[in-house]
Amino acid sequence: MINIEHRDRLVAVTVFGEFALADYKEFEELVNYKIQFSGPIDLLFDLREMVGFTLDVAWEEVKFSRQHSHDFRRIAVLTDDQWLTWSAWVSQLFVDAEVQVFDDEAEARDWLGSAAETVE
Repeated sequence: MINIEHRDRLVAVTVFGEFALADYKEFEELVNYKIQFSGPIDLLFDLREMVGFTLDVAWEEVKFSRQHSHDFRRIAVLTDDQWLTWSAWVSQLFVDAEVQVFDDEAEARDWLGSAAETVE
């Protein structure tokens, strides 16, 4: 299950439990809409409550990242899991965005906010 918050050029996604393909498709739809009307956006992924993800989500994420390699400015990942930290680092290979991993939500939002200030 996911919860999505969006405003201006920020899309924030919180994942609870297992991250399933239907959840990822919901995320994709909103991001495609935001990119179409706002241009490059910032993402905040809160994965602290995620217990896992399905294989089809992993594959969809690779395809989506490659299709949108220039559409993200900054991506903040909230997690304390080393595997997810490593996968965030690997995802930098597919996108031009700055990617950082945080364990504190306020720090992640501050970092994303500093990018928004330089654009406006």
